[in-house]
Amino acid sequence: MPKETTTEFQKEVRQGQRFEFGKNWQQFLRELTEERIQAAAASLKSNLEVETLRGLTFLDVGCGSGLFSLAAHRLGALVHSLDYDPHSVACALELRRRYGSEDLPWTIEQGSALDPEYLGSLGTFDVVYSWGVLHHTGSMWAALENMIPPVAPRGKLFIAIYNDQGSTSRRWLAAKKLYNGKRWLRPVLSGLCLVYVWWRPLVKDVLQGRPGRSWRDYRRRRGMSPWRDVVDWIGGYPFEVAKPEEIFQFYRTRGFVLEKLKTCGGSLGCNEYVFRAGG
Repeated sequence: MPKETTTEFQKEVRQGQRFEFGKNWQQFLRELTEERIQAAAASLKSNLEVETLRGLTFLDVGCGSGLFSLAAHRLGALVHSLDYDPHSVACALELRRRYGSEDLPWTIEQGSALDPEYLGSLGTFDVVYSWGVLHHTGSMWAALENMIPPVAPRGKLFIAIYNDQGSTSRRWLAAKKLYNGKRWLRPVLSGLCLVYVWWRPLVKDVLQGRPGRSWRDYRRRRGMSPWRDVVDWIGGYPFEVAKPEEIFQFYRTRGFVLEKLKTCGGSLGCNEYVFRAGG
C-alpha cells in the first residue's frame, strides 16, 4: 500500500474530514453468506444485462468490502479493485483469500478516485463500477470526470450517486459533519439516526403481529446488521448529492449514452446509472 496515501487517509480521519467505512466492512465479512455473494452476482448480471463477464475487464473503484469485485470475479471477469480506505483494501484481500480463484487475475490495491494519473496508469476496462462511492470522495464532480478515461470504447460505466433532496440533504450533511467532528456525540447521533430510520417499519411489524421481522429480513437480505448500516449512513462523510438529470447531462455531453436508470423515488438512497461509452 502506498504509505503516503495511508498517512493522508489517517490524517483526514483524525481531523474529522472522513469516515472509516472499511471498519464497518470488517464487520460485514464476519456475517457474509453465500446467499449474499450470489445476490451480488445477480445484481451485476441484471444491471449490466449480461449472463457472464468471462473475458471482460472490470474496474471496481471504491471496492469497499470487495463483495462486488468477488461477484465479477466469479462471473469470469479480470478484476482490478481499488479503495482509498486501507481497511477496505484489507477486507477485499481477505475476500480474495477466502473465495478467489487462482485461474483468474484479481488485483487489489490502495488508490484514489481523485488521482487521474493513477487511474490513467491502469489502462481501460470493459466495465467500470463504482457504487455509492464517488459522492464520498470530497470532490464528487472531479471523481465523476475521472471515471471516463478508464472506460474502454463501447464499455460500460455503472455508478450510484446519492439523490439530491434539497434541504433534507443539507440537514444530513450537517449531521454527518457533526458525527465525524465531535466523537463524543457519536452514540447520541447514531441512536437518533436509528430511531429515524427504523421506527416506522418496527411499529408496522408490531401492528401486523410480526415484531422485529423487518429487522431480521434486512439482515438476511443485506448480509449486514441494520445497526452497522445505520452507523455507515450517519458517519458517511464527505457527502455530496446530485439530481438524476445532472448526472445524465454530465455524461451525455461527454459522449456517453444512458442505458439504464433506477431512481430511489426521493428517498435517502442512491440513484443508479449504467452508461455506455461511445467509440
